[in-house]
Amino acid sequence: MTGRAGRARTSRRTASRLALMVLPLAFFALFFAYPVVAIVGRGLKDGGQWQLARAGEVLSDPDVLHVLWFTVWQAAASTGLTLLIALPGAYVFARFEFPGKKLLRSVVAVPFVLPTVVVGSAFLALVGRGGVLDDLWGVRLDTSVWAILLAHVFFNYAVVVRTVAGLWSQLDPRQEEAARVLGASRWQAWRRVTLPALAPAVAAAALMVFLFTFTSFGVVQILGGPTFSTLEVEIYRQTADFLDLPTAAVLTLLQFAAVLALLALHAWTVRRREATLTLVDPTQTARRPRGMGQWALLWGTLVVITLLLVVPLAVLIERSFAGPDGYGLTFYRALQSAASTDSTFAVAPLNALWNSLAYGAAATLIALVVGGLAAAALTRRGGRLVRGFDALLMLPLGVSAVTVGFGFLITLDKPPLDLRSSWWLVPLAQALVGVPFVVRTMLPVLRAVDERLREAAAVLGASPWRVWREVDLPLVRRALLIAAGFAFAVSLGEFGATVFIARPDNPTLPVAVARLLGRAGELNYGQAMALSTILMVVCAGALLTLERVRTDQAGEF
Repeated sequence: MTGRAGRARTSRRTASRLALMVLPLAFFALFFAYPVVAIVGRGLKDGGQWQLARAGEVLSDPDVLHVLWFTVWQAAASTGLTLLIALPGAYVFARFEFPGKKLLRSVVAVPFVLPTVVVGSAFLALVGRGGVLDDLWGVRLDTSVWAILLAHVFFNYAVVVRTVAGLWSQLDPRQEEAARVLGASRWQAWRRVTLPALAPAVAAAALMVFLFTFTSFGVVQILGGPTFSTLEVEIYRQTADFLDLPTAAVLTLLQFAAVLALLALHAWTVRRREATLTLVDPTQTARRPRGMGQWALLWGTLVVITLLLVVPLAVLIERSFAGPDGYGLTFYRALQSAASTDSTFAVAPLNALWNSLAYGAAATLIALVVGGLAAAALTRRGGRLVRGFDALLMLPLGVSAVTVGFGFLITLDKPPLDLRSSWWLVPLAQALVGVPFVVRTMLPVLRAVDERLREAAAVLGASPWRVWREVDLPLVRRALLIAAGFAFAVSLGEFGATVFIARPDNPTLPVAVARLLGRAGELNYGQAMALSTILMVVCAGALLTLERVRTDQAGEF
């Protein structure tokens, strides 16, 4: 009887998990897999026949090989530079206690949620033509790869700090102290004791940074100009500028294969993280700096954060107020009129703000429903099916958003899915990017819920839905709020897909900024800076609000 009851309970759990997966799988099938497969198929088919020889032609093209080499090279360089600059900061946040630490933690996280076009605009105002460095010393970096690398470090600094510092703060410092007692130097103790324990977290952070920079689009398009191109930028050019779908399809498949490999490697490192470690309460490991060396490290980290993260944003704000007649609101007033943009928009650029807020709210709702169901399905660790489902949810972070956006246009054009003129088209594309953040934020908290509470509720006759409502939801309410905030922030900043599907009379803020930067004239440039500042303030405000309700278990991001 006991065995039969156990099998029945297992069957019910499996059925519940599969039921939870239905909506997320349907969502990804319709709005991710279908558009991507369709656009790739259209590019590689001729008269119904697959033209696989086209792949060889594209991959042997010297220009394509150069793009591939630059994509890998700049991602590797960006990752190495980010680790070099951010690891000392991770140590400071993990081991030191100092006034303003929570606020500084929030400041460090702001760049991560900023749209890539805002990051590009900030560095253009700092190192571009007519930027601060150009005005002061005649130095321009926008025509060199250094602007791209620095912008990537700016964007991914928080990824390394949060991922590594989270584990570092839970490592027992007494293990390193024991090595020192046995005669090891400070460097030897760190290299032989702490570094091996941190290796999985460092590897996971490095892989995530490499993934983000490998698929970089907005930063490279704004700062790289015609000189530098990643795979994502080249897919956009081949699709939008040349209508060369076969080349774009091959590049999409190449990027897709690379992203799959990166995600598989990242999942392996995450599973290894903390697997064999003895962790302690983070509040027991942080203390005030001692000695000149530790104080110098703290102040050095503050200087790096100021120069790398704060200064570009401050310059962006300054340029938004620097009008032709001195500082004022000239550019902000111009945002209220479509006539001031030389027909760049059919409506006033400021309308993009209200469009983005509405789109972001709708995308957040979709992402919470889809991501919440997916996280609930993944709560209990399982076999290959669960791991495959988890990997599927992460794919939108790495697969070409340009391909998804163009795929929307050519697939969602017939009943019952004729959505080309639908207002919901943009939120659906934005939600694809928000779902992974919802899952990764909620999943660790859901897995921390004591399984015996669920079992007790089930024994008392509660249905799976009531178990979720009465047991899980009260415990994960904070994580749900944080997931909503992240989904909203990343939806506001989505650019790769939205640039294709946003209608001219309903542009989003990132699309509006890119259009303004693409046109000559001081007024267009100033309005781009003003819109970027507005977008930055909205995203930063959302993140700072999240930090007030954040828990230590609130996900990987």
